[in-house]
Amino acid sequence: MISVEEALAKTLNLVSELEVESVPLQEAAGRVLARDIVATRSQPPFASSAMDGYAVKGVEVEPYAMFSVIGEAAAGHGFSGTVGAGEAVRIFTGAPIPKGADYVIIQEDVAVRGKLITLDSEIENQDYVRPLGDDFATGDRILAPRVLRAGDIALAASMNAPTLQVYRRPIVALIATGDELVIPGEVPGPDQIIASNSFGLKAMLEEVGAQVRLLPIARDTKPSLTQAFTLAKSADLVVTIGGASVGDHDLVADVAAELGMERAFYKIAMRPGKPLMAGCVLDVPMVGLPGNPVSSMVCGQIFLVPMIRKMMGHPDVLPRELTAKLTQDMPANGPRAHYMRAIFSADGITPLARQDSGLLTVLSAANALLIRAPHAGKIDAGAIVSYLPV
Repeated sequence: MISVEEALAKTLNLVSELEVESVPLQEAAGRVLARDIVATRSQPPFASSAMDGYAVKGVEVEPYAMFSVIGEAAAGHGFSGTVGAGEAVRIFTGAPIPKGADYVIIQEDVAVRGKLITLDSEIENQDYVRPLGDDFATGDRILAPRVLRAGDIALAASMNAPTLQVYRRPIVALIATGDELVIPGEVPGPDQIIASNSFGLKAMLEEVGAQVRLLPIARDTKPSLTQAFTLAKSADLVVTIGGASVGDHDLVADVAAELGMERAFYKIAMRPGKPLMAGCVLDVPMVGLPGNPVSSMVCGQIFLVPMIRKMMGHPDVLPRELTAKLTQDMPANGPRAHYMRAIFSADGITPLARQDSGLLTVLSAANALLIRAPHAGKIDAGAIVSYLPV
């Protein structure tokens, strides 16, 4: 068995960044930017008003000063004339500052009578003018790589970038294996169960940006598994679920080997998830996950998610471990790293009582994986421990 760290390094070595593609701005959220976005204009593209009020010459602003209103400026409709001495232009937020003016008196500081305004006795000492390029200037950049969030998309739009260069989303082929499985909605036989792992993994991997294809369930025969691998060869990553152990009916390793698999490793010193293998089949990276539902999902979180992030050009490939205060005593751990389903709250982190790798109810209840290192000693409540949010 190899360590989790060794296995993670080997799985990441199987994949690389995918090619760059151009996508419309409205489809770029959540993607990883591959090329800098360069502003083709400044924002604002002119000095503009930050408030509703009156545009005047700043040197004339003093208590009780009077101005004659000669026009109006609104967003998208500037005033074409020039503001002279003793003159003002009614102005609204976002409107260009008229020529000759350099100051905006907010409307709350003004008394209006017809076309004449009088300033109050107390005036805010602020000009309420947003200078040209106050937000960004032509040539400013949004730097790659970065995961594009809503704020980035808004900024790119303001920079007048209708398309963005991003890393392609990886295509993942999921192959559930086993005679015992049926698809949700079908009626299982007396010795069958509902396939759940592939649907959970699909949701997990799509959440981080992958395009996931669910292939038909591969039965416990070499022809069925061979056909499944053949169907998956156009994917960027093949993931099998189940059949990766060494039982008489666990044929994934045998079929993969017959197809020329270059195996990077087999078995990891972790729980849940010991029987995990990885390599290349038909020149496509492949990970064989264990069939137990929780084992499959935990391995997906630890190994598959970083692989997807690397293929997408993500700047932070590895999951970031957090720390929290343990709420109860814990016994010493065994020789394998243990990823315990747990609940993180304001009080700290609490491992759930039942840790069997077949219990999806426990996984559904958890929002964290508490990490116990191999051979970790007994720890008391109040100790600081590491965890991964899930």
